[in-house]
Amino acid sequence: MTCSQRSTAHSLQSRGGFLSSFLSQSKKGPSRPAHPSGASPMQTGSMLLGKKEPTNHQSAKGKEGTVSCKDGKSHFSGLAGESSSLQQRQKRLQEHGKERKELLSKGTFQGQSAEKKIDTSAAETELCSELHAEQTETSTRMPASSAEAVGVRQEQPFIVLSQEEYGEHHSSIMYCRVDCSGRRVASLDVDGVIKVWSFNPIMQTKASSISKSPLLSLEWATKRDRLLLLGSGVGTVRLYDTEAKKNLCEISIDEDMPRILSLACSPSGASFVCSAAAQSPISHVDFSAVSSGGKSMNQVPGKLLLWDTKTMKQQLQFSLEPEPIAINCTAFNHNGNLLVTGAADGIVRLFDMQQHECAMSWTAHDGEVYSVEFSCDENTVYSIGEDGKFIQWNIHKSGLKVSEYDLPSEATGPFVLSGYSGYKQVQFPRGRLFAFDSEGSYMLTCSSTGGVIFKLNGEEKVLESCLSLGGHRAPVVTVDWSTAMDCGTCLTASMDGKIKLTTLLAQKS
Repeated sequence: MTCSQRSTAHSLQSRGGFLSSFLSQSKKGPSRPAHPSGASPMQTGSMLLGKKEPTNHQSAKGKEGTVSCKDGKSHFSGLAGESSSLQQRQKRLQEHGKERKELLSKGTFQGQSAEKKIDTSAAETELCSELHAEQTETSTRMPASSAEAVGVRQEQPFIVLSQEEYGEHHSSIMYCRVDCSGRRVASLDVDGVIKVWSFNPIMQTKASSISKSPLLSLEWATKRDRLLLLGSGVGTVRLYDTEAKKNLCEISIDEDMPRILSLACSPSGASFVCSAAAQSPISHVDFSAVSSGGKSMNQVPGKLLLWDTKTMKQQLQFSLEPEPIAINCTAFNHNGNLLVTGAADGIVRLFDMQQHECAMSWTAHDGEVYSVEFSCDENTVYSIGEDGKFIQWNIHKSGLKVSEYDLPSEATGPFVLSGYSGYKQVQFPRGRLFAFDSEGSYMLTCSSTGGVIFKLNGEEKVLESCLSLGGHRAPVVTVDWSTAMDCGTCLTASMDGKIKLTTLLAQKS
């Protein structure tokens, strides 16, 4: 009994100050109604233990405010503490707490000054006071909670069901993509290591491959989702069978434009587009270009080609106006009739895939375009650029800006990982920088410690952060959001080779 009361008193100390609202004066000391006979709390504690306080101490404490008592008799007078047993003392403590509760119900309180616990008698008095204070707080806790509930923030749109880590890579991730079925993930790091792995019901590596030549791009084939398209830095594209764990074929694109920057497979699976570019004056790990503040140093000649997936032969080359330029990112709409691209010259181009021509283009960013995607209703496209802007564009009117937001540099890149002795590793954006949920109302982006989900609202001037996924110790450089399953799966991949797989459950409003 004594142990439970002591733990009750200890737990109440962490909520110190709660009872100050019940005092008639703004005092921070705990409320200690005096003993009915006029004795101070210190004297009451002394009688409980059968000890007497010094006379000068009693006179000092006797000046404190007292509370009138309904019963004129004291339950504790005449007790000899030395002869009282532990059981009797516990019983009297209970009776004392009951009496204090009755006194409290009358609501007659006066301010008291804070006291210091001098010896064990004061500690015992504290136990009695805290006992009835705990009862008081319990009786008033529900109304306080109800008041707080009125002003509580709106319910979170997503519930985090789980977060797992895939740690088979040992260098910075460049690409991380979920296949169409939402069952498997393909990831690529800067060392040319490709991993294909599943996460349902357990996380398991299905295939692993190391490329002799550097790889710059990765994309799942759509119809035969066991196939991967891999673009290299030496002008070749490989078709890799993830189940047979071997290359089916390898084609040479252009020796003069060896960097395959982007690959996108049409939803029908019949064809894919390939962006080839000349060598860049800077590499993806060159920090001097970033520190010097130079922009658009990747503005080199490029080509955009259409290839047949079955025959693996080139069908045509798209015209890029005003001049051939490196295309950094590409994305199809749901039926493959439209293709949107973002280039190193800051221009977003929209291609009609039935006529195989550029339908419209406009200058979207000051600097390179890093990532582009269609909105869910496909009436607009979104782009992220080197200028740190996240912009929504109307595709029915060329260059009409629907909304524009500023993003932190950790969401747009270049991404910097600092180490000891001034070491810095810099990576320019390669993979997808943002991804949408199934309804297109929320967006997942990169951050220095994980993924961040924002609510999209064209009427607001500032993006509203809804959920931080976290879990990373290095900057996240690419993301993906699979909605193939009932529970959405968010992928965040970082510069230390770690990939976090977060399973979310959307809360329907």
